Amino acid sequence: MTDFIHRFEPATSAGSPPLLLLHGTGGDENDLLGLGKMISPGSALLSPRGRVLEHGMPRFFRRLAEGVFDEDDVRKRALELGDFIADARKRYGVAAPVAVGFSNGANIAAALLLLKPDVLAGAILLRAMVPLSDPPRADLVKPTLAGKPVLLLSGQADPIVPASNSARLAALLSEAGALVEHKILPAGHQLSQADVTLARKWIGAIAAEAA
Repeated sequence: MTDFIHRFEPATSAGSPPLLLLHGTGGDENDLLGLGKMISPGSALLSPRGRVLEHGMPRFFRRLAEGVFDEDDVRKRALELGDFIADARKRYGVAAPVAVGFSNGANIAAALLLLKPDVLAGAILLRAMVPLSDPPRADLVKPTLAGKPVLLLSGQADPIVPASNSARLAALLSEAGALVEHKILPAGHQLSQADVTLARKWIGAIAAEAA
């Protein structure tokens, strides 16, 4: 298996989609397990730790400055993560997961949607930014991203993610064929109860459609 330190918790409910939990800067494989259980009780949980260290803090890819990404590294790390997901699916016998990413984790999930969309069933992107200034052409991504559900939750007072950037990400994913629901919450960069409530409702709707 591609070498990611990770946690896996098997499903306790057959009707709940597996979740891929992707932490923010400085988090680890334990960070979002509680969130995963809150938004989709019964789901299988796959939670890797980012392999890049920034001043000792795990991340999923390198950055050059706040909001300025090393895009070569974004591409490389997204493909590595895609390989890990494929390996983990075989090892644990789970379907393609719905990514649940926060901040840096949401950004690598957005990169996965654009670079290797077949590995995900959809995504909840919490405080995400556009991960690539020169993403693949929409018509190249469209066949595998078409119809995939994406929930993008942004903070109105987020000091890290400008409103124009999250709007551009929503447009980028929509142009590539994803079914994007973008909501702007009265929040900053940190998560709020509204994020949990909306994510849980969205996941429930996805599970009901798949049933």
